Amino acid sequence: MMIDEMKNWWKSGTPWIWLNAGAVSISLLLVIGILGMIMVKGMGHFWVSDVYEMHYNDTKNPPRTIIGERVETADITVKLYEEVESMKAPADTVVIKRVLIKSGNRDQASADFQWIFAHHIEQQTTPEQLIKLERLEWGNFYGYLKNVQQQGEIIAAGDEAWHELNQRFERVQDLHEELKTLEKDEISSINYGLERLRLKKRKLELDKKDSPENLQLLTDQENAFKADYEIVIKRLNLLREEIKRDSASFIMANGKDVTISLHMLVSILKPNQMGVMTKLAHYVLNFYHFIFEDPREANTEGGVFPAIFGTVMMVILMSVLVTPFGVIAAVYLREYARQGPLIRLIRIAVNNLAGVPSIVYGVFGLGFFVYFLGGNIDQLFYPEALPAPTYGTPGLVWAALTLALLTVPVVIVSTEEGLARIPKNLREGSLALGATKAETLWRVILPMSSPAIMTGLILAVARAAGEVAPLMLVGVVKLAPELPLDDNFPFLHMERKFMHLGFHIYDVGFQSPNVEAARPLVYATAFLLVLVIVLLNLSAIMLRNRLREKYKALDA
Repeated sequence: MMIDEMKNWWKSGTPWIWLNAGAVSISLLLVIGILGMIMVKGMGHFWVSDVYEMHYNDTKNPPRTIIGERVETADITVKLYEEVESMKAPADTVVIKRVLIKSGNRDQASADFQWIFAHHIEQQTTPEQLIKLERLEWGNFYGYLKNVQQQGEIIAAGDEAWHELNQRFERVQDLHEELKTLEKDEISSINYGLERLRLKKRKLELDKKDSPENLQLLTDQENAFKADYEIVIKRLNLLREEIKRDSASFIMANGKDVTISLHMLVSILKPNQMGVMTKLAHYVLNFYHFIFEDPREANTEGGVFPAIFGTVMMVILMSVLVTPFGVIAAVYLREYARQGPLIRLIRIAVNNLAGVPSIVYGVFGLGFFVYFLGGNIDQLFYPEALPAPTYGTPGLVWAALTLALLTVPVVIVSTEEGLARIPKNLREGSLALGATKAETLWRVILPMSSPAIMTGLILAVARAAGEVAPLMLVGVVKLAPELPLDDNFPFLHMERKFMHLGFHIYDVGFQSPNVEAARPLVYATAFLLVLVIVLLNLSAIMLRNRLREKYKALDA
C-alpha cells in the first residue's frame, strides 16, 4: 500500500514541483547573497574610517610608527620548526593574524598599502589631530598639520593652522570650479569652433571654391575665435597662478616634513574627531562625488559619471535602433509572409542568432560598420577631415548598432509571440468595418501587442547594458576626453568614443597598477551597473504595465 502511494505521488508530479521550487529558491538566495556582498564591499568604500597611529616592532627592523586606516584582517597558518639532529623538522603550526593598512603617502613610499602582523603592534591609538588628505594625485596622505603657508611664507601654525587651512581650501575649491568652467566650456567651445573652420577651409579647397572672398570670411571668424581664446587663456593663466598661492606643511609618521599645495587636494578631514552623523553626511557626499565626478589616477580614484552617461546613452540609442527593426521583421514574418519552409528556416536562423557569442558581433561590427560603412561615409561626406577618420573609427553609433544587431532576435521572437496572441476575430472585425490591412495593423494589432514588444525590449536592454566584449572593438575606451552629448552643434556626437560601466569594471579590476586601491571601486562600480540596469528595466516594465492595462479590455 505504501509503495502504491509513493508511485502515485511520483506520477502526480508533486516531487518535481517541489524540486523546481527549491532550485528557484536556492538561485534567488545565491543572487541576493552575491548582490549583498557586492553592495557591502562596494558601498563601504565611501565610509570615513578612523585613522590609527601604531607603534610597530617586528624585532628584525628598528621600531617604527605607522599611520593609516585598517582595511581588513586575515589569518595565516605558519609552521614552526625545531632542530632535530642538526636538521630542521616541523614541530607545530600557529595561526597569525595579519592586518592590511592603508598608509597612503605613495609619493613618499613605494606603496600606499602594507600588510603587518598584529602581534608586532605594541601600541595603537587614534589621535584627534591626525589628518587625512585626499589628493588629485598619489592617493591619500596621512599625517599631522604643522603650518599653513602663502607663497612659501608661514601665516598660521599650531591651533590656528586648522581653521586657516579650511578657509584657504574653500577658496581653492572655488577657483577650481572657475578653472573647470573655463577649460571644459569656453576653451572647449573655442577649440571646437576653430576645428570646424579648419574643416570648412579644407572643404573649400577640395571643391575648388577657395576664393579670396570665401577664405576671408572664414579668416575673420577664425580671428574672432583666436581673440576670444587669448582673453580666456590670460584669465586661465591668472587663475592657475592664483590657485597655487597657498600650501601647507605636514608631518609624516617618520617625522619628515612634507609641503603640499592646496590646489592638489580634494578633501581635508580629521576622521577621529568626526561623529557618526558627520561621517554619514560625508558618506553621502562621497557617494555623490563617485556618481557625478570624472575618474582620475588611472580610474582608481574619482567618480564614474562618464561611464554612467555612456552606458545609458548607448542603451537608449540601441533601443531606438533595435525596436523598429525587430518589430518590422516580426510583423513581416507573422502578418505578411507566406508560411512555408523558407519562413521556418528564417525563424531557425533568428533563434540561432541569439546564441552567437557576443565577440563575434563585435568583430562583425568592426569590419562592416566601422571599416566598411564608416569608411565610405568618410569618403562621401567628410573628405575634408581625411586621413583622420570621422565615422571610420569606433564610436557610439557603431556600438549601438552592433548591440542592436545582437539583441534584435530577442525583440523579433517576443513581438511574434505577442502578435500570435491577438484574437483572429479582432482582425476580421476591423477588416469587416472597412479598415485596410495596414490600418488594422497600425491601430489594432500593434497597440495590443505593445506589451510583448516592451517585454522584448526589456530583455534586450538587460543583455545589452552588461555586454563588454563587442564594445571593446566598436567604441568603448578607458577614458573619453569628451562626452557624446554637449552644447556644441549638432549636440549629439555619435561618432565619438565613450566610456562604459562594464568596461570600467574590467579596466579597474584587471588593468590597474594599484590592486588594493582598485578593489573597492570594482565592487562599487559593479553594484552601480546593476542599479543602472534595474532602473532601465523598471522604466520599461512600468511602461509595459501601463500599455497592458490600457489594452486589457480589448484583449478580453
